[in-house]
Amino acid sequence: MKFIADQTSQKLRGGYYTPLDLAAFIASWVKEIGPKRVLEPSCGDGAFFQAMANVKGFARADLVAFELDNEEAGKASRRATELGLKKASVRSEDFLGWALDNMDEGGERFDAVVGNPPFVRYQFLPPTFQTRSEAIFSELDLKFTKHTNAWVPFILASMALLRPGGRLAMVVPAEIIHVTHAQSLRSYLGRQCRRLVIIDPEDLWFDGTLQGAVILMAEKRSSATQKEEGLGIYPVRGREFTRMSPSAIFEAPKSINGKTVEGKWTRALLDLEARSLFDEIEGHRDVYKFNDIARVDVGIVTGANAFFLVSDETVEEYGLQKYAHPMFGRSGHCPGVIYDERQHVANSDKGTPTNFLWFDDAPAKMAKGPKRYIEMGEKQELQTRYKCRIRTPWFKVPSVYSTEVGMLKRSHDTPRLILNTLGAYTTDTAYRIRTNGIAGEHLVGCFINPLTALSAELEGRHYGGGVLELIPSEIERLIIPTPDVKVDLVDLDQSIRTMPTHVTLEKQGRTVLGALGLSKAKQDATLDGWRKLRDRRHRTSSDDLINA
Repeated sequence: MKFIADQTSQKLRGGYYTPLDLAAFIASWVKEIGPKRVLEPSCGDGAFFQAMANVKGFARADLVAFELDNEEAGKASRRATELGLKKASVRSEDFLGWALDNMDEGGERFDAVVGNPPFVRYQFLPPTFQTRSEAIFSELDLKFTKHTNAWVPFILASMALLRPGGRLAMVVPAEIIHVTHAQSLRSYLGRQCRRLVIIDPEDLWFDGTLQGAVILMAEKRSSATQKEEGLGIYPVRGREFTRMSPSAIFEAPKSINGKTVEGKWTRALLDLEARSLFDEIEGHRDVYKFNDIARVDVGIVTGANAFFLVSDETVEEYGLQKYAHPMFGRSGHCPGVIYDERQHVANSDKGTPTNFLWFDDAPAKMAKGPKRYIEMGEKQELQTRYKCRIRTPWFKVPSVYSTEVGMLKRSHDTPRLILNTLGAYTTDTAYRIRTNGIAGEHLVGCFINPLTALSAELEGRHYGGGVLELIPSEIERLIIPTPDVKVDLVDLDQSIRTMPTHVTLEKQGRTVLGALGLSKAKQDATLDGWRKLRDRRHRTSSDDLINA
C-alpha cells in the first residue's frame, strides 16, 4: 500500500505538464471545427495557451481554464495576456466543483476541451475533492470505485460539458486502456462519442516518471441517432506524428466496436486477424473461462508482512518453531511452476523470509521467546494498524489455509500457476486457487500457453515499470485450454527457470494448442499477439527482448 506521506508534492498535485509539441498537436485538431468556446480543466502554468497561440485561430475564442494552484493560475493568466488571448479566463478554483454546478441542461457548454488532467490517486485527494469525484459519477449514473484516479472524473465531467459534435483531446495515462477503475469512463465515452482514437506511443513522454501516457481524441456524437463507430488505436514511435495532419491521424485507424469498447480497450491493440483468431479459439469445446474450472481467493492478509513473514534466523532467535510454517509469496521464491521441499530449502538457505508465523495460542501459554517477539511488534505499534486492530488478539491472523495450486499476483512476462506440493501458505501477494472438476497438475500444466498468455494481457493491467497484475475478477475471465494431453511438469518447471519465456510458450503451444487441432500458423499468430502486447507493456521491441 502507498501512503500519502511518502508522495512528492508534484505527485499529490498531479503536476506533470504537457510538452509543447503534444499540446500544439491537440490544439491543431480541435481548431479544425472552429471552436468558439474552449475548456481547459487543469491548465497548470498555461502550456496549452502557448500551443493555441502558436497554431493560431483561438484569438477570438472564449477560453475558460481552471487551475487550483494560485501561483500556477497567476502564471497562466499572465501568459494568456502576453500571448494575445484576450478572451481567456483562468479561474483559481476546483474544476470538479464548478462542473457539478454546470452539468444540468442549463449549464455552460463548450465546443472543445483540451488538457492534461491531474494524475492523482483517489486516496491522496483531500476529502472535498473525493466527495466531488464521487458526485460526478453519481450525476452521470455511473458505477464508482474508490480505486479511481483524479483524471477519470475530470474526463467524465469534461465530456458532459462538451456540446454535441464537439471535440475533446487530452493527454491521459496509458492505463485508460486497461485499468478496471476506468471501466465506467470507457463505457461512457463509447456511448457518447461518434469516434474515439488513442495515439499510443512506444516511449514515455514525461521525465521523472514511469507513467506511460497517450493522447485521447474523442468526437462527441452530433445527435442521439448518429452511429457510434467505436475505437481505433494509432501506434507511434517518437514524435514525428506531431508534424502530421491531426485529422488524418484521427481517421486513420480502423474503428472497432462491440465488446472491445464495452470492456477493456486492449483488444483494439490487436489486428483484426488476431482478434478473430482469439474469438475462434475461445469457442472451442476444450477451452474454458478460468471461473468455470477453478475458484480464486486472495492469500492470507496479515496486515504486517514484515512481522509475520520471517527467516529461519528469526525463528531460531525467538524460539518460534511451534508457530512457523512454510510460505511463498514472491516470484523469487518460486521461479518455476512447482513449490516443493527442495525449493523451500533453497529459499531458506538464501536467508529469505520463508516462514509464516501463525500464533494460535494465548500469550499466557507462550514461552518467553514468542512473548518477547510479540512485545517487540507492540513496541512498533503494529496492533494499531487497521487489519491488526480489528481482530482479537491482534497477532492471530484469520483465514489461514493453503491450496494445492497458487498464483502470484504480478508477473514480468506472463503469469503462471504453481503446484504447491509442500502445502505452503501464501500471503496477499499471491492467490489461492481451488480447482473444480480438473486435476491441479493438469491445470498448472495447461495454463502455460500462448492463448492464456494473450488472454492475461487482454484482461490484466499494468502501471509504471511494465509489471502485469491480475485481480481475481480478471483471473476469472482468463481463457484456459484444457485438452486431453500430458504436460511434463518437471520439464516445464525447468524450461521456465532456464529458457526465455517466448521459447517456453512456443513449446507449450505445440503441445496444448496443438492438441486442440490448431495449426502451427495459428499457434504462431497467437504467440505473436501475446508478444505484441507484452512488448508494449514493457515499452520495448520484440528483438530487444529476444536478444536480451
